[in-house]
Amino acid sequence: MMKILMPTLMLIPLTWLSSMPWLWSSTLSYSFLIATLSLTWLKNMSETGWTSLGLHMATDVLSTPLLILTCWLLPLMILASQNHLKTEPLNRQRLYITLLTLLQFFLILAFSSTELIMFYIMFEATLIPTLIIITRWGNQLERLSAGTYLLFYTLISSLPLLVALMMIQTKTGSLSLMTAPFYYPLIPQHNLLWLACFMAFLVKMPLYGVHLWLPKAHVEAPIAGSMILAAVLLKLGGYGMMRMSTIIEPSSMNLTYPIVALALWGIIMTGLICLQQMDLKSLIAYSSVGHMGLVVGGIITQTPWGYSGALILMIAHGLTSSALFCLANTNYERTHSRIMFLARGLQMILPLMAAWWFSFTLANLALPPLPNMMGELAIIVSLFDWSWWTFIFTGLGTLITAAYSLHMFMSTQRGALSIHVMSLNPTYIKEHLLMLLHLMPLLLLIMKPEIITCWLT
Repeated sequence: MMKILMPTLMLIPLTWLSSMPWLWSSTLSYSFLIATLSLTWLKNMSETGWTSLGLHMATDVLSTPLLILTCWLLPLMILASQNHLKTEPLNRQRLYITLLTLLQFFLILAFSSTELIMFYIMFEATLIPTLIIITRWGNQLERLSAGTYLLFYTLISSLPLLVALMMIQTKTGSLSLMTAPFYYPLIPQHNLLWLACFMAFLVKMPLYGVHLWLPKAHVEAPIAGSMILAAVLLKLGGYGMMRMSTIIEPSSMNLTYPIVALALWGIIMTGLICLQQMDLKSLIAYSSVGHMGLVVGGIITQTPWGYSGALILMIAHGLTSSALFCLANTNYERTHSRIMFLARGLQMILPLMAAWWFSFTLANLALPPLPNMMGELAIIVSLFDWSWWTFIFTGLGTLITAAYSLHMFMSTQRGALSIHVMSLNPTYIKEHLLMLLHLMPLLLLIMKPEIITCWLT
């Protein structure tokens, strides 16, 4: 574990000591080296328990894919942000990269912690760099209200979790995830305790109904903020739910019904919102709410198919939505607008970028044999086994997802070219490299899906 944590921390002095011509290239190459080193965690994956075990940190089949996704995303964020920050003063550029590095450091500690209190502290610590990135480098004046929404939604929902963890500590004397099966009978199984433990993660996902902070944060955030929010920070909620469900469960099924109902209803409602959305980043943000609704449904069923489908969909959605935000950023840098119809017809000017748009649109609507389809199918099967009524909502949600994904592609790439976009900058090699580094893991996971289908193998 230290072979990743120490180089990640050393990225901070490298950022502040590098001269201006070498700042972005040195941090990018160094973070790529860290991402490559993180792939060694795959070698130690075990189906029976924890690996890379230390006093406070360890990895297992649930945390390893999310840890690698976190490390893989840092160089992609640096690559995507370079053009956005080139006019900023040097110290501000250094501070930006430092915040991204701290965010990765906190996320690695959160995903690898074996103590629930340490996980809670890191879960909250990720809020600080995210908040600074959104409020300082956001695009519009509404970034302050977006940061306020993010702060208060997260803090208010996570306070009951802290109280619940203190209560479990008092009753059992331990909050270790590795010894959870032994102290599980000592925990009082109560609906309020279950809700207190899960509410912070349901808001972080976010569940439909407590999702209003997400579109605001996504729309106002700079490109790196949108990427890390969609790809990793939302997955903290799913990871926390899967961890806590091994410790505590509701004393009656009556509490899980409204959660699943909200999640499935959110798939349909957010899909319909996407169909009438004009703002490109807002559309991608609302589609994340719908996909995370499926993940919530899969986790609540507490079956191997549900858990495995949730993990697959979290990894696949992380790569897909991050790539879609990068594509939206390339449009914004050229047209200076997020309105989709003002960017129509770009396929005629930028045909290779249109090919990337088409690829990730198909990934977003879960085209076989991509991991997105594997995850959605596993969750739909587990929900159907839980209650056959869910098939109506998941089936409708799948159709609506396909509809708004194609609507997004047609609105931005096809049609007559707008008059004001007759002269555009060409696409750059780094943008195509960025898209390739998103698509390559998705395609490689098709060939070796057992990396993320741990509960089914």
